[in-house]
Amino acid sequence: MNKTVKLQDLGLKDYKETWDYQEELFKATLDIKIKNRREGASLDTPNHFLMVEHPHVFTLGKSGDMENLLVDQKQLDQEGASFYKINRGGDITYHGPGQIVGYPILDLDNFFTDIHKYLRLLEEMVILTMAEYGLKGERSKGETGVWLDVGTPFARKICAMGVRASRWVTMHGFALNVNADLGYFDLMIPCGIKGKAVTSLNVELGRREVPMEEVRKKLITHFEALFEAECIESKA
Repeated sequence: MNKTVKLQDLGLKDYKETWDYQEELFKATLDIKIKNRREGASLDTPNHFLMVEHPHVFTLGKSGDMENLLVDQKQLDQEGASFYKINRGGDITYHGPGQIVGYPILDLDNFFTDIHKYLRLLEEMVILTMAEYGLKGERSKGETGVWLDVGTPFARKICAMGVRASRWVTMHGFALNVNADLGYFDLMIPCGIKGKAVTSLNVELGRREVPMEEVRKKLITHFEALFEAECIESKA
């Protein structure tokens, strides 16, 4: 089993370009798995972890409801935002500058074949990172992602998640609000869940800005420990 993960920081990159790149890596891994099965080969399958910031964009998952986007195309244009229907699970979400978006493209045959466990470990990675800032990140029953003050009127989401998997190969991932412009969340019903607030790490800490690279490094450290993986920095 190959537990080495090729880590790429894509910087600020267009959502569609990043999605296409994900699909390319995803397909290449699937092709190796299919070849192994058909030909009785034993080629190692690669693992990738893309980290990126996107320009303002809203994405709607396979089970999502268009009514959860509260603006039309004209208003999106005015806000400088784009919109895509995509092939992950979950409803609507927002990505933008000040948000760390992570796309692990892993062959779970290299780790464990359990999507539920995979999602819980991604949540745990964020929860452990939040703890380093003195914040208690939590899971909310039936709602994937990481929240603060679960079970109170002040419950608010700090990290959204939505994944796709085929033959145990994953794509899409998580979006952690670090220095996000929370005004954009008012243009949708986040994850289709009414009456729940959204927050960002800088807001919770009362800071103007939290260093993105600092948060990124903490996430990777916890990812490596939880997945018993070794991340190798690589250029795209």
